[in-house]
Amino acid sequence: MIEKIDTHLLINGKKVLGESEKIALISPENNELIIDVPSASADQVDAAVEAANAAFPGWKRKSFADRADRLFKLADRIDEKAGFLAKLESLNCGKPYQRMLEDEIPAISDHFRFFAGASRCMSGSASGEYLEGFTSMIRRDPVGVVGQIAPWNYPLMMAAWKIAPALAAGNTVVFKPSENTPLTMLALADDMIELFPAGVLNIVTGTGRAVGKQIADHDKVQMVSVTGSVNTGKQVLSSASSNVKRTHLELGGKAPVIAFDDCDVDDLVENITLWGYYNAGQDCTAACRLYVQDNIYQEVVEKLTASVKGIDVNDIGPLISEQQRETVSGFVERTKTIPHLNITAGGNKIDRGCYYEPTLIVDALQDDEVVQEEIFGPVVSVTRFSNTDQAVEWANDCKYGLASSIWTRDIQKAHKVSSLLQFGVTWINTYFMYASEMPHGGFKMSGYGKDLSMYGLEDYTVVRHIMVKI
Repeated sequence: MIEKIDTHLLINGKKVLGESEKIALISPENNELIIDVPSASADQVDAAVEAANAAFPGWKRKSFADRADRLFKLADRIDEKAGFLAKLESLNCGKPYQRMLEDEIPAISDHFRFFAGASRCMSGSASGEYLEGFTSMIRRDPVGVVGQIAPWNYPLMMAAWKIAPALAAGNTVVFKPSENTPLTMLALADDMIELFPAGVLNIVTGTGRAVGKQIADHDKVQMVSVTGSVNTGKQVLSSASSNVKRTHLELGGKAPVIAFDDCDVDDLVENITLWGYYNAGQDCTAACRLYVQDNIYQEVVEKLTASVKGIDVNDIGPLISEQQRETVSGFVERTKTIPHLNITAGGNKIDRGCYYEPTLIVDALQDDEVVQEEIFGPVVSVTRFSNTDQAVEWANDCKYGLASSIWTRDIQKAHKVSSLLQFGVTWINTYFMYASEMPHGGFKMSGYGKDLSMYGLEDYTVVRHIMVKI
């Protein structure tokens, strides 16, 4: 157990206790109480927005070098506290400690360093005399106060994806972590106070229906960035209409994996076993919708079944809550009533915390619920396809459009198919590889806007035309 857990909010450069309802954080590892976290009251949320609004003019005027220096220092603090932060996130989310320490923490600090440097490299259209006697130039200016609402599956990672570009571009932020997983962000409050002027970054806790909605409704919030469910995105869009806020939405996915009969089957199976079940499948890009060509279908099913049966649940962790486990279980139990579907691995709750067996469902058809709906758990479906056109049609026949992958030794085929897919990223003969320099974002009901990369930075700016009479 961690000796000291901080539950203070951060408002206008000061740590304060929330004045509203307490939210009990329950360990998904064993269903025991971790701690109660007081939520921000309506007055405190309003104070956070007012503080961000007051801090904006001064923060906007800071040089890119100044803002970058502070972000670099925050990255250093995260690295220095890596063990503590990994332990705290593991406690709060149930994530395996080593995965958090080795996979996520280095990426989190890298995101802050990338945007610190990227902010000094933004470019625009060349200035010039597009009308005789007038010189035009393009500016990219910060939006203003940005409200940010983060999910529970990657709490500190998603905070980095949102906060780093927003601050680097010169915006001020009111950040709401998930009510289920606020601890790592709250643990960094002292560092935020030391590194940033008061009001530049504010952290408020509470539910989406109360605190999240108030942020999205607030007239002094000029942009809302959300990673969450489609329903959450729809609610934010409705709230944003009050003052025509800019919105930035990443709302889930149902990633197709297309395996052609010339692919390396063993490599495919290894990657699906890893990335279909990583973080207990609680990932909007999880490799959860596998399409396999006829000639290798049986081989893939047999090898993948054996591989999934061999997964140690301690390596993937539990689901975030009992409620989420019931949701996942509901999908699988409904599967058991459908004659053509077969569960070849898993399919049951584990009598421990919020764990669920890694589950493989084979012989799925395109219209099946397990193929069309995001389960957000350790469940992968397998569907047989005959030809390329069919694979592309089925892959795109989904309301989501976030991530996808293609497995083939034929690079021409890979490029052709990738050009036809309607997904924000397509990996070829690999999966789940991210770089801070490359964009992440989706099509359709997966939302819009980009995280990571220069495109992510640009999303937190407004393009302006300045004209001078000469």
